[in-house]
Amino acid sequence: MPVNTHDGDARRPPFNADAARRLREALGMTHAHVAYGIWAAFGIRLEPATVASWELGENSPTEAELTALAGALWCAPADLLGTPGTLREFRLALGLAPADLALRIGMDPGVYERLEAGGRWTGSDRQAAALAAALRLPLPALIRFTGQEERLVELLVSAATTRWQGYVRPVGKLVPLPKERLQDALQALHEEYHATMTASLSWTGGDASDEAGKAGRDFLDGILAEFWRRAGGSAP
Repeated sequence: MPVNTHDGDARRPPFNADAARRLREALGMTHAHVAYGIWAAFGIRLEPATVASWELGENSPTEAELTALAGALWCAPADLLGTPGTLREFRLALGLAPADLALRIGMDPGVYERLEAGGRWTGSDRQAAALAAALRLPLPALIRFTGQEERLVELLVSAATTRWQGYVRPVGKLVPLPKERLQDALQALHEEYHATMTASLSWTGGDASDEAGKAGRDFLDGILAEFWRRAGGSAP
């Protein structure tokens, strides 16, 4: 029986309206053609005006509608998404159902769905590797989704503010990148942090120690992004 999910799921993935319009026009389809294709293949009944509203950015499709729209436009769901940022968005980009992904990584579906809803990662290293492979995750995303980002930041802050050499191995246990690349990144963070502090202390006027403290805090607040920029986000 045809169903209308337009009002059913309030969670809507990021949607690239311009891409949807370009794909439809390239196929020579009207909004009515797309709406019919969605209904015929997926049983989701929509008005052509709804498809038009998606392309205008006035509304966006639900997860089910996005998958159906991709089918109607002969493209992958990823072609209709913005840049994925959440675990759910990476899954949607590949057109995987939660239960299918859970099966691939050897995790109970209920446990996976709680993870996707913001729950804490409780999986094994093997499951983490399977998740990365199944979703083609960049390394920064894998670290974030498996709950290791906070620990990584702690290590990076310590490496920048104390002796960086002692943190190459602990960081390497979290981030599987070549040792030389990690050494270069940690040394650079350490040198840049101390250069920032020294430059701030040399300023004239005002309280130099306060300025240095603020500059140092600002640097440490952005240290994770600096680390990924220097170390690279994927292993060779």
